[in-house]
Amino acid sequence: MTNHSNYHRRISTEVMVGHTPMGAGHPIRIQSMATVSTNDTEGCVAQARRIIDAGGEYVRFTTQGVREAENMRHIRDGLRAAGYTTPLVADVHFNPRVAEVAARYCEKVRINPGNYTDPARTFKKIEYNDEEYALELKKIEQTLLPFLQICREHHTAIRIGVNHGSLSDRIMSRYGDTPEGIVESCMEFLRICQREQFHDVVISIKASNTVVMVQSMRLLVKAMDREDMHFPLHLGVTEAGEGEDGRIKSAVGIGALLTEGIGDTIRVSLSEEPECEIPVARRIVDSIEKCRKLQDMAESGEDITPLACNREEYAFIKDGDTLCIHINAEGLEDFQIRAAMTASRFLIDRRCTKLILSEGKSSSLLSPTQLVEVADAILQAARIKFTKTEYISCPGCGRTLYDLQGTIARIKEATKGMKGLKIGIMGCIVNGPGEMADADYGYVGAARGKISLYRGKECVEKNIPEEEAVQRLLQLIEKDQHD
Repeated sequence: MTNHSNYHRRISTEVMVGHTPMGAGHPIRIQSMATVSTNDTEGCVAQARRIIDAGGEYVRFTTQGVREAENMRHIRDGLRAAGYTTPLVADVHFNPRVAEVAARYCEKVRINPGNYTDPARTFKKIEYNDEEYALELKKIEQTLLPFLQICREHHTAIRIGVNHGSLSDRIMSRYGDTPEGIVESCMEFLRICQREQFHDVVISIKASNTVVMVQSMRLLVKAMDREDMHFPLHLGVTEAGEGEDGRIKSAVGIGALLTEGIGDTIRVSLSEEPECEIPVARRIVDSIEKCRKLQDMAESGEDITPLACNREEYAFIKDGDTLCIHINAEGLEDFQIRAAMTASRFLIDRRCTKLILSEGKSSSLLSPTQLVEVADAILQAARIKFTKTEYISCPGCGRTLYDLQGTIARIKEATKGMKGLKIGIMGCIVNGPGEMADADYGYVGAARGKISLYRGKECVEKNIPEEEAVQRLLQLIEKDQHD
């Protein structure tokens, strides 16, 4: 049990990302990611400006090839000419050469341990003896060292970004699909950085499953403490979705860690325009103190009732498994986020499995039915109770080759009554099959205007024309339901 009365934010080492430091007690930084093609210089500059103007402190771009990495120089120059000095981050998958190029033009480069040296995930079981496994670790070191040297020369920070959906077959074969495997995937790279005395490192562990995300990040902190590592941490729930569900899911996962004092920078991944993520992230950060006070109250074990409490806001645990939260919110989004953040740790840790929400006297935002719906959405985000269709949808990036937001809307409208069904909607294959591995069905961008459909982890239809793909998905679901 965490004693929040003696709360302290985890102190990490300082990492300079351009002129905007993180960690070491600096404010929690907020960031987002561009969704236009990284080869579209004007489009990237315009979108980055909208993100920054909304309050974004770092802006990330996908760099899927050397061409995109080279174009980061022009994007940087365009922003600097317009008076913007916000640090830029390159996002790299599959190709170490791309990371080495991007490090010359960006203040930070994200690499994914799941595919930096290991091949793309195939879900195949591969057996390694200890000697073979050690050789694989040596390959990582040989590939990573030149990149670290370039970063050192250009004062470029790196982010070691592990995604649950893109763990390598090598890690999966030895550790299974577990938080321990997720953490080890990260630690393999961190140990090399530590040995090389390269300390400008930020770490993220992301998953669409909030429980996996929180458990893995807690485990990582313990693993780093054992090995005397204190790198700053980036938090996010990947493929959180959009609208109410995306906000609540993000608040549950990110909020559980922030209220424990874990986290130095965050991104709320919404399937919306990227600048829409920033005010949601800001609200989450600004809600930490209020939510922690309510958690303290619930932790105290006092028998608080509305009549006895006489407070505008309170929280208590009823009958051992029911968390009751009473909030005086500023608006609907404020209510959703604060309720989700306050409940997060109790639900993630399964200390409570029921949730009752109510409002303060000065805020009558929701009807009794809506209060129940928000509570149910929080319980679903914490993987406790499923009362509606769940959509695991990515926010999109420069790799996305179809109309992601329009497709999500069409799929949601057609499947909204399918209680308990999980549907993954992914812009590309980077995290697609892996991040939605526990989904019943998946809709994944395969090429420009082409979609592949999945049943669980199995690809059942490849390269369908985009204009036919939603209907084919619905036909697949209907066929399975009648078989």
